[in-house]
Amino acid sequence: MTLTNHVVIFARAPRLGQGKRRLAREAGDLAALRFHRLNTARLLHRLAGDPRWRTWLAVTPDTAATDRRGLWRTRAGIIPQGRGDLGTRMAAAMANRPPGPVVVVGSDIPDVRAHHVARAFRALGDHDAVLGPAADGGYWLIGMRRRPAFRPPFAGVRWGTAHALADTRANLRRQRQSVALLDELADVDTAADLHARLWR
Repeated sequence: MTLTNHVVIFARAPRLGQGKRRLAREAGDLAALRFHRLNTARLLHRLAGDPRWRTWLAVTPDTAATDRRGLWRTRAGIIPQGRGDLGTRMAAAMANRPPGPVVVVGSDIPDVRAHHVARAFRALGDHDAVLGPAADGGYWLIGMRRRPAFRPPFAGVRWGTAHALADTRANLRRQRQSVALLDELADVDTAADLHARLWR
């Protein structure tokens, strides 16, 4: 059986007043939308079409996967995220990809580059899972080897808090799955984050 590396980018369909609520409160709805559109477009440009993996764009709401008006032009396959909390949606995205390792990446980290993703896949050669820690206690990337079986590590994770990374790592330890860590990167949640990092 041939195994393919899969990258799944999680993103909300770009709609004014939806998503990045903390950023929108501080910088305004237009600034939040502009950041989301631009950063996701840059991420797709960096990752989609790379011959080392197949790229997927997992969007919410699910209707955006079929009615693609306003979405990014991309060579990535477009799929719905589905229902449930973030862990349920990530588990479904991973479970439903064709055979091979899967890496899920968030769309609000300006510093993500192809070399980060390549390093994640290299780590999955020796580990069951890989995590990219975020500065706020969450993570910007999670990858799973899915061999010999896929065991999602998302039960009870406190999403959107400083505990998300620790909770996920604790689940992986309980499952006796080995974990590699990547570089810590920062997401954009505030107006100060936006001004400090967007144009680097």
